[in-house]
Amino acid sequence: MKRVALLLMGLAMLAVAPQKMTAQDILTEVYTREHIPNKMPVPYAYLREADVMWAKDIYRIIDLKQKQNLTLYYPLRPINDRYNLVQLILWGIDNEGIRAFSTDDPNNEFTIPLDRTKIDDALGAGQTTIKKLTMDGTYVDTTISNERRVDEVKQILVKEKWFFDKNHSVMSVRIVGLCPIRVYNQLDDQGMPTDAILRRQTFWVYFPELRPLFARHELFNENNDAQRISFDDYFTQRRFNSYIFAESNVYSNRVISSYSMGLDALLEADRIKQYLFETEHDLWEY
Repeated sequence: MKRVALLLMGLAMLAVAPQKMTAQDILTEVYTREHIPNKMPVPYAYLREADVMWAKDIYRIIDLKQKQNLTLYYPLRPINDRYNLVQLILWGIDNEGIRAFSTDDPNNEFTIPLDRTKIDDALGAGQTTIKKLTMDGTYVDTTISNERRVDEVKQILVKEKWFFDKNHSVMSVRIVGLCPIRVYNQLDDQGMPTDAILRRQTFWVYFPELRPLFARHELFNENNDAQRISFDDYFTQRRFNSYIFAESNVYSNRVISSYSMGLDALLEADRIKQYLFETEHDLWEY
């Protein structure tokens, strides 16, 4: 009987002994994040043309090097499910059918689609031929392959529509499109960077088409990892820092820098900002 009892105790101890964890069983979170990955964007309110008393197209620049906007610029490489803004847009273009449009359209009406080859070219990817110095002092043509230079995207051009909705008696704004801007040093014939700084608009994406993707991905919160928000909430709640770049006008949407420089350009941007505020104020009667 004793042998049987000892055998049963041994079997019981083996049954409750901890099993070795596999790589798939190791989780870095103490709970499952399911709120934002399963989130859908809040739909826009229905808007009739008859309810729009006033409207204006505004273009603004989001500088990704500003402290308030760093959450859009980092991480420079994807970390698990974390992407920066441009990486997420490119992932949507490559995997979810998000369309990219050319910047050659003077009215930015999203009418000229781009293929991946042109997107790669706009972001400095593909093959480049440079002249390389050899040991005997001569130069030979050398072909090198480059990845998409996402880290060189330092600004985002935003097209938005400001309008007054008389049905709800509110001044509203909706983002229409986003355009990443590369800021990089011009290269010489040997492929070395020079002091000349180039700014290149890469491509446009239609913001309403991005919203389902943006709603399912979260932004880093430096103060609380448990209270992150989605990219869609970040833009619809207008948590970014920006300055006005241009407004719709009779001169075919010319930018402020084409007729003002330095401090005058900043004052012109403030004038347009004040104009939006006063327009909303003047539509009310007291």
